[in-house]
Amino acid sequence: MGSLQNNILIAMPHMVDPYFGKSVILICEHSIDGAMGLIINRPFQEPNLKNLFSEISKESEEILGIIPTVYFGGPVMIERGIVLHSTEHVSEGTMAISNDFAITSHKEILNDISKGKGPNKFKLHLGHAGWSAGQLESEIEKGDWLLQSTTLDFVFNIPEKYMWHQAAKTLGIDTAHITGFGGSA
Repeated sequence: MGSLQNNILIAMPHMVDPYFGKSVILICEHSIDGAMGLIINRPFQEPNLKNLFSEISKESEEILGIIPTVYFGGPVMIERGIVLHSTEHVSEGTMAISNDFAITSHKEILNDISKGKGPNKFKLHLGHAGWSAGQLESEIEKGDWLLQSTTLDFVFNIPEKYMWHQAAKTLGIDTAHITGFGGSA
């Protein structure tokens, strides 16, 4: 299996894990050593977000004023902010995922966004999803995930509550007709 970087994972209906059930994940890094991705369809709810931000950042009110929605990127390093963004903007610590997507974890990007000098499209995530060597490939082979290419339009313009269904539908899959049980033959 080649690199899965710059593709999305679509959780199969049988995945009932509270973090990953009905999730859509953009794979940001993938190699023989493992993988890292961001859940792109899980916005934090406002009261929980304010409590979380007050615990991890002294500038919480300022950040919440700049970034209207903050996303749960995954259960790994939840205290770490990662901005997923379009590639016309590069700052300290920016890592390209593809010609369309990049991630930046340096907080200077928030200053750039607040001054109108940041990327055109962006999402702030707290935490990320991670897999050890071979773990993601094994989960795909077991049928836990569908794999698909993606676009800027899908990642930044489709409302989160529709992403999971829309992503599966573009593969020709009607999620209403899929059983909640997984396995392999």
